Amino acid sequence: MRSPDSGRQAVAVFAALTDPTRRALLDELARAGPATVTELASRLPVSRQAVAKHLGQLAEAGLISSTAPIGRRHPYRLEPAPIRTAQVWLAALAHRWDDRLAALEHALDATEPREGDTP
Repeated sequence: MRSPDSGRQAVAVFAALTDPTRRALLDELARAGPATVTELASRLPVSRQAVAKHLGQLAEAGLISSTAPIGRRHPYRLEPAPIRTAQVWLAALAHRWDDRLAALEHALDATEPREGDTP
């Protein structure tokens, strides 16, 4: 059974992923590895301030974290655990739907007249 915390984590991940800029930031971090706010802003068509705001929201959802400072640089990196939590939640949801659809199919099969049955 999933814990309530894992459900909240999944909701936070899905909420963070609703914004295309946040998804682009995650894509960029996945593609190129850890990067600073300034580096990310130079790669995307958004301001440094917007990048910082979106990174804060991604960090709140647990999707990224700041690595150890390198001089004055504070790179951000991906954190895969929250994505896995969301995947587990989605898999459980899909499984429940599969069970319901199988039960519906079975019920419909049981109501169909069989060859030789009289209507």
